[in-house]
Amino acid sequence: MHPSVYQGIGKKAPYFEGWYFKMVSEENGHALAFIPGVSLGEDSHSFLQIIDGVACTSRYVRYSLHDFKASSRRLDIQLGRNRFTADRIIVEEEGLHGEVEILDSVPWKSTLLRPGIMGWYSYVPFMQCYHGLVSANHRIRGSFNLHEKIMHFNDGMGYTEKDWGKSFPRSWIWTQCNTFDDDLSIMASVAHIPWLHTHFIGFLAVVWHRGALEVFTTYTGAHYEAKLDQDKVILGFSNRHSSLHLVITQAEGADLRSPISGDMRGKVNESLMAEMEVTYKVNEAIKASTMGTRSGLEVAGDVAELLTH
Repeated sequence: MHPSVYQGIGKKAPYFEGWYFKMVSEENGHALAFIPGVSLGEDSHSFLQIIDGVACTSRYVRYSLHDFKASSRRLDIQLGRNRFTADRIIVEEEGLHGEVEILDSVPWKSTLLRPGIMGWYSYVPFMQCYHGLVSANHRIRGSFNLHEKIMHFNDGMGYTEKDWGKSFPRSWIWTQCNTFDDDLSIMASVAHIPWLHTHFIGFLAVVWHRGALEVFTTYTGAHYEAKLDQDKVILGFSNRHSSLHLVITQAEGADLRSPISGDMRGKVNESLMAEMEVTYKVNEAIKASTMGTRSGLEVAGDVAELLTH
């Protein structure tokens, strides 16, 4: 019922858990993402991944398991001198330090049937990977000092999600953006999901628009389309009342580590510089038609199995 908090108490290898904190400055001049997490496997440790989206660089900072502390009651992660909570991010690393506040966050509201964004799948004990929405949209205020260069994030935008389980899927597409002129935040993913002795293609799209949250996903009976066209990723989602059409233009990214059987030995390239064109309709009426910048984008594995065209 509280997917944003640490789920790993009492868990044994193979297991991983990681949170994803993205932030973009008001003028889009800066884009950072922090991924604190824990890895239980042949090489157990905790870690912090840092992505500088504009410079297209990443950094992996390794910590011992003893350096990782997390509350089981609320989102509160301590990793060495770094701390990540629902309302504040403090980073103290070599060459990078600073603090931002998280304001007006939009958390997932848990119910018995939908304890998390995965709905009833959250209760299935053998899922390869679980996904949680922590904040669909929020403002940020503060700054970071990167090698003596001040990166201001006052009036910037932020987004937070998380994953936990054994491994990332063998193939997936993921994208996220909330730097639009409209009051809008989008997250969408399509992935190969193992299921007993077979598999299915799972998908999820979250639209937060002017205070209202809508979810398109497998368990609600929605449908998806996915296509790659040169440097563009085209995703479509629809249900009986609404539709969402995304055209994401790929851009240069940075390599991150990803979990395989608990160990952080996989690799995925993530961009924070993609552009997202959005058309969102409700009852055939266009509610949002806009372009967003500094979008997150991952296209990983043999994505041909995810495509519908």
